[in-house]
Amino acid sequence: MIVVMKPDSTPGELEAVMQRAQQMGAKTHPIYGESRTVVALVGDLTGVSREVFDEMNGVAHSMRIQEQHKLTGRTIRPDNTIINVGGVRIGGKEVIVMAGPCSVESREQIIETAIAIKAAGGKILRGGAFKPRTSPYDFQGLGEEGLKYMAEAREITGLPIITEVMTVEAVPMVSEYADILQIGARNMQNYGLLNAVGKVKNPVMLKRGMSGLLKELLLCAEYIASNGNYNIMLCERGIRTYETATRNTFDLNAVPVLKQSSHLPVVADPSHGTGFREYVPAMAKASIAAGADALILEVHADPDKALSDGRQTISIEDFGKLMIDLRRIAEAVDRTIEEPELEDMSAFAELEALA
Repeated sequence: MIVVMKPDSTPGELEAVMQRAQQMGAKTHPIYGESRTVVALVGDLTGVSREVFDEMNGVAHSMRIQEQHKLTGRTIRPDNTIINVGGVRIGGKEVIVMAGPCSVESREQIIETAIAIKAAGGKILRGGAFKPRTSPYDFQGLGEEGLKYMAEAREITGLPIITEVMTVEAVPMVSEYADILQIGARNMQNYGLLNAVGKVKNPVMLKRGMSGLLKELLLCAEYIASNGNYNIMLCERGIRTYETATRNTFDLNAVPVLKQSSHLPVVADPSHGTGFREYVPAMAKASIAAGADALILEVHADPDKALSDGRQTISIEDFGKLMIDLRRIAEAVDRTIEEPELEDMSAFAELEALA
């Protein structure tokens, strides 16, 4: 059930509604929109009449929600959610590009890559400190040492950082370093982990599972939101099908479907979606045309020598060229990708000092 407050309702009237719902055993989730405040009531309210809330001061009306993804759906919030990460707004008119290596391999590597990404116009640095791999013998990441290197790269460039958290136990530590927590495809339905990241303040990017339905992706996001963290991004990264020409089948349909079903920002990952660097530019452009709010791309100074996912990783040079093309696509669909601000790139001096 949702309770829609009147535009001129007072904080006291809102509090009274929430107290009444909590007395009935419901959890309350106030959603503050530009034009109205809505209170989502989650719990067994089948025996509660809508009139209980309709008659309260400050209430415009109440209604029952039929869809299962109550907090992440557009019924309670028709406006798009915009997530502010260190001044970077995800979900607005600007398409945000997150980029970086699959794995943090060294201090010099992640700092050099971060500087190049900022110089090309990227807004968020990605990098894996903990790497879930198919084989236990593959490179598993540098762990907390990698997080420290990413934090140093952020200090030099000003780029917020996104990295994956794999376990419930690691949530406090990763949250301390990262601006955005990534839930990988293998953990989409790790409900303990979803509950844990729902209890921290860091925004979360939730990746679609390899065989996950869009409905299941939304319900997994609902786990996070139901714990109080509404700053969630939904990421399409390709699904497993019978096709073998690409690593995954990049489901571009997911972008408009999710945009229609949910108010949450939608991120596209053409690197994992295709698995081959030569296909990444085309699918990155297509993702913007389809309505994606952000891209997450794998970029490395020497992709052929990358310790993980080198085949799907583009070079720093190709990333710079791609950003120019992406700006044209964004403009064509009435979006923007801002030009880089190079006049304050004192970080280049920091890079020279590393040599």
